[in-house]
Amino acid sequence: MKSSVPFNLLIKPIGSACNLRCDYCFYIDKYKIVSEGRQSPSPMSDELLEISIKQYIESQPSGIGEIIFSWQGGEPLLLGIDFFRKVVRLQKTYAPPGVRISNSLQTNGTLVTKEFARFFKEHSFLVGISIDGSEELHDKFRKDRSGNGSFSRVMKGYEYLKDEGVDVNILTSVNSHNSEHPHEVYAFLTSIGATYIQFIPIGKANGTCDCPYSVGAEQWGSFLCHVFDLWKERDIGKVFVQHFDMLLARYMNYPATLCVHAPLCGRAIVLEHNGKIYSCDHFVDHDHELGNITKESIVSMLNSEKQIRFGRSKIDNLSMGCKECEFLPLCFGGCLRNRRERSSPSSKKPSNYLCDGYRAFYAHTRPYFSAMAVALRNRKEAKDYIQFLNSNND
Repeated sequence: MKSSVPFNLLIKPIGSACNLRCDYCFYIDKYKIVSEGRQSPSPMSDELLEISIKQYIESQPSGIGEIIFSWQGGEPLLLGIDFFRKVVRLQKTYAPPGVRISNSLQTNGTLVTKEFARFFKEHSFLVGISIDGSEELHDKFRKDRSGNGSFSRVMKGYEYLKDEGVDVNILTSVNSHNSEHPHEVYAFLTSIGATYIQFIPIGKANGTCDCPYSVGAEQWGSFLCHVFDLWKERDIGKVFVQHFDMLLARYMNYPATLCVHAPLCGRAIVLEHNGKIYSCDHFVDHDHELGNITKESIVSMLNSEKQIRFGRSKIDNLSMGCKECEFLPLCFGGCLRNRRERSSPSSKKPSNYLCDGYRAFYAHTRPYFSAMAVALRNRKEAKDYIQFLNSNND
């Protein structure tokens, strides 16, 4: 059975197993749900790996030009390099003629070796590596099981990747600590040669509890505004920040490609190490379990009433505050995981608790993104925005 439209499958072949114990990790204890009480997740079996790769490829719509495999954990490199050699072999076995197979992998970086880096380069993996800033900022919450910081090991892995010319995307978790140092974070990331950066807000534990590491709405908005001001002065077209790229695309009237900013979600499902499929990376729980790939097809689970309802809940459950917000077309209420606070005592539907931060960021950047959009429509580059800054032709 084929899907009528492309979809993404996030594969977690090691489950939540990880060699680090980052304070803010929301996934480390998911094995208690996924593995039904087992002490730790077991690696994905060879049989299940082949079933997963074959079915994911065969489920994509006819005529698709590229199929992207996304590998996460936990820490997927715990599986060793031979596991990923099997992955590449199986992908070549089942890939239809003319279809490009691509791989992206997210790692904490501590287990990256020269051998891994050479393998990633040879097979064109896009590697996302988690770096929260300079050593002091990074090690505040990203620690190993003994409570030691991970910065030096991460940077060693990062250097291996850079030395081999691997395409790298920096994943920076914005938390209560580094959010207070936007200039230092951005300066450090650019100093190590980062050209693709993704900022991820660390929300409330279980969506409700304020924790020492949670970033507040005002902190989040201020962080984005300050980083944007640095970026627009010197790095447009040189450094690509996901939030900024997505926002500029919306000003150009392109559809949102990131679920956080789209009106609907539900087209990026999760495959756990034991074959279980879940609605989303942030909703790996019993209520959002769709089935098992060994018993049901991916497409039947993707198109199930349960998953369609989940995908539509983003727009169906918008609060009145969201519906009346001038910035609704830019975020559509943001990620469901952060919709935890009611905008007023009479409101029946919760709003994104980061809303005030997003609104401040959208208001601050509106004239600049509007000008960049005008520049692009006039066949200029986005960095030429300043000559259109006071234009009304947006």
